[in-house]
Amino acid sequence: MICWDFVAITITQGLARPFQRAPESQAHCCGSKLTCRSDQLLSVRSPGSGPYPRGGSEQEAGPKAPGSAQLSGGPGRWAVGLTGGGGRMADNWGRASPNGSPSPSSSREKAAAAGGHRRHLGHGHRLRKVTLSKPTFCQHCTDFIWGLGGFECDLCNFMCHEKCLRNVKTLCSCLAPNLVQIPVAHCLGVPAQYKKKFCAVCRRQLEESLATRCEVCELHVHVDCGPFACSDCRRCHQDGQYDRESYHHHWREGNLSTAARCDVCKKSCGSSEVLSGIRCEWCGITVHADCYSSLTPECNFGRLRKMILPPNCVRVCVRNFTKFHCFRISENAQIESVADETDDDHINMWNQASYKDAHSASTTDSGKQSLKIFDGSDAVKRNQFRLITVPRISKTEEAVEAALRAYYIPDDPQEYELQTFTQDSLYSDDIINRNGGWMESKNLSVFRDTIPEAWILRAKPRDCEIVKIYPGWLKFGVAYISIPVNIETTVKAIIQEVLLQLGRQDENIEDFELVEVVMGCKQVQCVVLSQLELMLGRLQNIRKISVRQMNQTRFYIKKKQNSMEQVNLLLMGLPPQMARDECLSLLQRHIEINGNLVSFGYVYMDQGAVVLEFSCFDEAERIYTQVKDTTVNDRHLTTVIIPVIEVTQLPQDSYPLLLFVNPKSGALKGRELLYSFRKLLNPHQVFDLSNGGPLSGLHTFREVPYFRILVCGGDGTVGWVLGVLEEIRHKLNCPVPPVAVLPLGTGNDLARVLRWGPGYSGEDPFSILVAVDEAEEVLMDRWTILLDAQEVVDGSENGVPELEPPKIVQMNNYCGIGIDAELSLDFHQAREEDPDKFNSRFHNKGVYVKVGLQKISHTRSLHKDLKLQVDDHEVALPNIEGLIFLNIPSWGSGADLWGSDSDGRFERPRIDDGMLEVVGVTGVVHMGQVQSGLRSGIRIAQGTYFRVTLLKAIPVQVDGEPWIQSPGHIIISAAGPKVHMLKKCKQKQKKQIGSLKDARAESLVSSEMGN
Repeated sequence: MICWDFVAITITQGLARPFQRAPESQAHCCGSKLTCRSDQLLSVRSPGSGPYPRGGSEQEAGPKAPGSAQLSGGPGRWAVGLTGGGGRMADNWGRASPNGSPSPSSSREKAAAAGGHRRHLGHGHRLRKVTLSKPTFCQHCTDFIWGLGGFECDLCNFMCHEKCLRNVKTLCSCLAPNLVQIPVAHCLGVPAQYKKKFCAVCRRQLEESLATRCEVCELHVHVDCGPFACSDCRRCHQDGQYDRESYHHHWREGNLSTAARCDVCKKSCGSSEVLSGIRCEWCGITVHADCYSSLTPECNFGRLRKMILPPNCVRVCVRNFTKFHCFRISENAQIESVADETDDDHINMWNQASYKDAHSASTTDSGKQSLKIFDGSDAVKRNQFRLITVPRISKTEEAVEAALRAYYIPDDPQEYELQTFTQDSLYSDDIINRNGGWMESKNLSVFRDTIPEAWILRAKPRDCEIVKIYPGWLKFGVAYISIPVNIETTVKAIIQEVLLQLGRQDENIEDFELVEVVMGCKQVQCVVLSQLELMLGRLQNIRKISVRQMNQTRFYIKKKQNSMEQVNLLLMGLPPQMARDECLSLLQRHIEINGNLVSFGYVYMDQGAVVLEFSCFDEAERIYTQVKDTTVNDRHLTTVIIPVIEVTQLPQDSYPLLLFVNPKSGALKGRELLYSFRKLLNPHQVFDLSNGGPLSGLHTFREVPYFRILVCGGDGTVGWVLGVLEEIRHKLNCPVPPVAVLPLGTGNDLARVLRWGPGYSGEDPFSILVAVDEAEEVLMDRWTILLDAQEVVDGSENGVPELEPPKIVQMNNYCGIGIDAELSLDFHQAREEDPDKFNSRFHNKGVYVKVGLQKISHTRSLHKDLKLQVDDHEVALPNIEGLIFLNIPSWGSGADLWGSDSDGRFERPRIDDGMLEVVGVTGVVHMGQVQSGLRSGIRIAQGTYFRVTLLKAIPVQVDGEPWIQSPGHIIISAAGPKVHMLKKCKQKQKKQIGSLKDARAESLVSSEMGN
């Protein structure tokens, strides 16, 4: 008889429905037996009203007929429950025996109860009453546990009141892999110390040891707990598998702000003492575990829904690429050492963290000792072990049970045993033949006369097992069918049996395949099994490699697809102004590109970049790897993966935000902003300017009909983005996207004019995005500066002297000639010599003051070294040391150089009036007086066309970028159409923050009305 862990279902447009009536059939739901009479028909409701993915027992919404059964589930699972007769929900980890008898977990429950443990079928915690030695808080209700007694889980350290035992819904960490809906690997960053955060696996604070966090979601784990975290990261794009048109909430437990409020009961759900409360990582709503069932499962992306790039609109094939590659996250040496599990430093951190807990426990109690435990041959090769603490005199089954707890395995200890190993055989490939003797007597002590150097945890061989098969076409929920296998069962037989149980026996078995999916924390690996392979041998090999890996392995039945893979790579670093044919021949010489598998999508001649479209993933992977070590004309080539945005799937009222961050600007706060914005938005719309520049983001959004841009950086960064935008705007469907500025630089004059403030000082990133959404569009002039130096270039050909070729730069804020450019040049040189010191605006301004004091005694008659022509009229210059052309009414970190006094000779300046203001300063003292507001500059002229003749080499700066300009001509004129900027609305900060408090509540109400 086929034992079912879930009633088989078929899917029609995302909804489940029963396909058959079985006379007196038995369905095993998560280890418990459900009997349905032939006159009962299973009714199905839409998933989402059950517990969150780490939730516990089901709460039914609304009355049901007595004795009826229904198939239900949440975003994390499907489960079968009886609504009549006082039935209760079972857990997901129990297994049915091959003969249909109850699972071995029944015997475990009796033994655990006799030993003082309570193994709850709903949440999987192995709770035991403990005596508290320090102040402790309940992780269910977050209240203080008064008295000396509480209940603690042996596996995940979950702690609660005795009165809260019946209401606990948070799942044990050992069951988390069973509830993963779609396996998505995490993007774990650099190990560091994190304050006021809790580990998602062991539920302890992270301050005690090194920890790491995911760059895409809110996962925080200890370094040694990382391998036990399940692959439940956010799914941010479509890849041809599990594609869907709508999205459910993606819940993450704990690490909420202490000010977080439940969107259902409006009570506090955050805590700084324990891991509690849940939060949707898309819309940001926070709720209690008890209040979850009151929410609808569909997520509308909350307050930022118009700015977020929906995951169903992004398509990218990233089969073997890591998430660092997929989201263009810089892989420096530290990140690579964490991402590579074979790295010695990572192994040492993994082992040392485990050693710390076990060693401290063994040293405090002389009657206990520590023991090395490996969970398979792979751990032995990598020298990755866990340390357990057991009494000096203990039974074998006690050590096995402790080893299972160390690896978060909830199975029966009687199904496992320990093998001893010597140091010589620890790194041997032939582990089975070199191992020590099996421990046969369970009454003997684990520690004998000589303590073994290491032990390995092995699963006992079995003649038959139960394998869970997941339908690969299921888009919501987690449902599986349990199939018994023996030594003769092949993959083909399993596929045939599953199709029979799913009512699809008429379909050709050759059109389906069985895929093994290893749901690792940092990588999800998929292997298509041969239909002739023996399934039982496959399971035994997995357990031999790693017992823990078996707990993270699934088997999916899928229909074979012949869809063509397409990968787009943006290749940069080529010589500019190259035609398409020249680029192709150049790439064929350096990286041996295959013209049959690669085509050119776009060629950006000015930027020296080309988009390569691959029809073969292996070829794309080869080119991506080879480009890293390729140089052309002494320039390193770089490449990034470009996702495809399906604009037809975008909501009509959406305007996605394209976000650029310069992590090197100003106070070096860009790294943390990158992390925060990836959490709030889709990571595919957040671009690191140090990895590909603005072109990669603008090319990704080229088909979007309307979008906005947020630039996080200084004035130079804003000018960089606006310059690239001007060069390729004719290739964009939205040629003039409005641009907002988050100031990270030193001066930030443009941000001051647009009301974005003098600089970023740790404001809430969510509030910043809301302000961008509410900002108003304004126009701003941009200017082109032609530098025509009359200087002979060295190395002229044929003995004929050649002049230096003209250069063109763009100006947004101001252009300075003379003393202010000289100060900027000295500051720039000091920063280039020691960039680590320039990590705050206060220090940067101090350097400006220092270099200014050094120039205070300098005198220069700048009017004798240059000539000025405004709108074809010669302008006589007063005795000045600096000449400045202003496009915005802010200069030198907010100073009003033009002044506010009315003057009948000139019009009132605006940023969109098509004119520049020319102002002079007499020296450093004058500049200091302007900075302090005591004086203004000397008004010289106002016009639309300027020509400056330099009679000698003079320092020049444009938007804070200085250099020494040779004698010649400088021509300033308007640069094409005006740019669209976003100006922050005039709202008091307090009122704005107050309005944000109700934003998410408003999104919840709208989502409920919509459903």
